[in-house]
Amino acid sequence: MNARFYNGRSAEAHEAEAALDGEVLRIVADGETRDWRLKDVTVEIEADQARVSHRKERDARLVLPVGDWTPLVGDRLAHLVRGRRRRELWLVGGLTAAAAGVVLFVTVGVPALSGPVARATPVSMEQRMGDNFNGQISTFFQTCDDAEGQRVLAALGDRIGAQADTPFDIRVRAVDAPMVNAFALPGGYILITDDLIREATSPDELSAVIAHEVAHVEKRHVMQAVWRNFGVGMLLDLIVGGGTGAGQQAVILAGQASELSYSRSAELEADSRGQALLHADGLTSTGMAPFFERMAAGEAHDTVNDAAEFLATHPDSRRRAGAARAAQRPGRSALTAEEWRTVKGVCAVEESESPVDRLKRRFGIGGDASDTDERLEVRPHGQ
Repeated sequence: MNARFYNGRSAEAHEAEAALDGEVLRIVADGETRDWRLKDVTVEIEADQARVSHRKERDARLVLPVGDWTPLVGDRLAHLVRGRRRRELWLVGGLTAAAAGVVLFVTVGVPALSGPVARATPVSMEQRMGDNFNGQISTFFQTCDDAEGQRVLAALGDRIGAQADTPFDIRVRAVDAPMVNAFALPGGYILITDDLIREATSPDELSAVIAHEVAHVEKRHVMQAVWRNFGVGMLLDLIVGGGTGAGQQAVILAGQASELSYSRSAELEADSRGQALLHADGLTSTGMAPFFERMAAGEAHDTVNDAAEFLATHPDSRRRAGAARAAQRPGRSALTAEEWRTVKGVCAVEESESPVDRLKRRFGIGGDASDTDERLEVRPHGQ
């Protein structure tokens, strides 16, 4: 029999003889005899070789052709292979269950825990986090230079924020960014993009947007979004063994506008609470519905789209507009005509400038230095 035996003490292979005595595999090699009970034997079949080991001598190996091993053990080989396959199935099943548990925790556990954790977050910690995020975002979304326009916006934010039950100072400012958006950061920072200001047709629409963001701050929806991202990042750290910085990266990403997304229920709550904040200051809330209606103008509305809303993160703009119109009340306008003109010009960017050109201008990409300087003088965009 062409068998080799490795005793586990050296890499040397010894010629061996193997025979079956009842339920015992007897191995004679290098002047030594070993009796391995079959119930303690593990067999691995690799190509045309059988590798036999014993649970008490894990480093020792008997290696012989499958053609010699099969007649040696007969039906017992099938029993051993079945046992191995059973263990493999248990392993696959265990890994599948673990993966399902991870998915369940990420999709259900982390969102469910984010609310209580956000409410328990110390105010000082959220403020420090907000200062950090604000610094990061300011690198990309630079504050517009018009001091008077910024003052009017900040004063409007102060008025609405005074009606909110929040320990944070509401700090609203306009930023130069090629998108129609507004977003709150931890700690009371609220950024309004210049494109959104141009999209707004009245001060009442703009005040509705600001009130919506103030409501996110008050309800601590911002921290919920941060902790959701942070929880998933930390989970990734655990899965891949740590040291990847995934948790830290999640927090950094949470500081970006695109990552601070809220659940549909949080968005609807911010709509309702935002209108209540306007009412508390005697301001009209009739600007919210028209703004949502224009946002919905480009959306397709069919059965498939309506069904997909249940799977979407944000509620459908058309339905938000309907809910806002049902709850709206008349009141004072948020700004005077003069204040509104000042706010509309807070970020002086030519309407013809494309988003790509704006990004190139901001980071000094393309064109010579004099061209860049000339454009910066005409369209100030940052501090």
